[in-house]
Amino acid sequence: MYLHKELETLTRPEIEKLQLERLQKTVRHCMNSPFYKQRFAENHLSPEDIRSLDDLQKIPFTTKQDLRDTYPFGLASVPLEKTVRLHSSSGTTGNPTVILHTPKDLDEWANAVARCLYMVGLRPGDIFQNSSGYGMFTGGLGFQYGAERLGMLTVPAAAGNTKRQLKFISDFGTTALHAIPSYAARMYEVMQEMGIDPRRDTKLRTLIIGAEPHSEEQRRRIEDMLGVKAYNSFGMSEMCGPGVAFECQEQNGLHIWEDYYIVEIIDPDTLEPVPEGEVGELVLTTINRKAMPLLRYRTRDLTRILPGECPCGRHHKRLDRMKGRSDDMIILKGVNIFPIQIETILLQFKELGSDYLITLETAESNDEMTVEVELSQLFTDDYGRLQALTREITRQLKDEILVTPRVKLVPKGALPKSEGKAVRVKDLRKTF
Repeated sequence: MYLHKELETLTRPEIEKLQLERLQKTVRHCMNSPFYKQRFAENHLSPEDIRSLDDLQKIPFTTKQDLRDTYPFGLASVPLEKTVRLHSSSGTTGNPTVILHTPKDLDEWANAVARCLYMVGLRPGDIFQNSSGYGMFTGGLGFQYGAERLGMLTVPAAAGNTKRQLKFISDFGTTALHAIPSYAARMYEVMQEMGIDPRRDTKLRTLIIGAEPHSEEQRRRIEDMLGVKAYNSFGMSEMCGPGVAFECQEQNGLHIWEDYYIVEIIDPDTLEPVPEGEVGELVLTTINRKAMPLLRYRTRDLTRILPGECPCGRHHKRLDRMKGRSDDMIILKGVNIFPIQIETILLQFKELGSDYLITLETAESNDEMTVEVELSQLFTDDYGRLQALTREITRQLKDEILVTPRVKLVPKGALPKSEGKAVRVKDLRKTF
């Protein structure tokens, strides 16, 4: 049972006092890691140099490449025999990144996820269905153990097989569902095909979404389709997985649990801190982990700290919705573009569905962008209206991203579907 509710309402002085205690303890513990011991020696640092939270900036950044270079266990701070689980990335672009966990790490991870689910109003008696993949992907086991820790009946449905998912939702009386945004939209499409009205035929009222960038427009559309409140979740396997930051019922930013993490926002080019409220790269330091703590880990996620207090009464800092990733940024004709900018424009049009594909190609030595987007069922077969709609979308996209894309409106169901994260960008440009 989740027993750590008092940590949700710590005051700022209490949070910062706990952070310093845990940071100093974590830095001392990191000296058991060959990687960090060498990194500190190379930079003429010792644990005693960390006397305040500001001293964190003396420590060099840790990157995904560091994890790959020390694959598989070079960043471990405990002997392997004291660990009980590992998760890893796919490693499609090199060595996978591996994160180890002790029993205490798993226990704290379950507490963090339970805290997130409690914050959005879930309680024992709710029935929680998890449509995430299990195995190496952390979304499956992370939400599974968190939901169980909170005391809910859990349905580990795993990914895919949408008709079976819907049968479980109906037969088991599922009240809360975890799904990535693109898959939640896909589930609604299948509901329509099967004649299921989510408001009339199910007990769904809470949806947890995350794992892929999505706009506020997409969230509101999903809420309208399924008749639920959809709460944004942020996590990453390097930080355990889900449970790093989560929206409360106010839905105005993701509270990041600062008794687990110290958050920094930096300029990804200069690596200097940015003023509060400005967008930059999220950097996280784990301060409540034993097997593989990470100091100043560059997440590559772009966000900002939201200024001001949350009406919910929690004092943990709030992160804005992830704008994208500094390493997923599209550079086209010298302009920096994030897919989320394009999605925000597209989902303002009720004539459009939720699926789109951005293709980058080289034509006669010029890089070009094509945006294909599916029409919704609301659109009728009217050529003149189709042309006018295409022109208006093109105009609004040009105003937003400062280049003119080629817009193609395609029939509903024409774009490839995936049970996992939606593929939003295909970069087919020639490199010379």
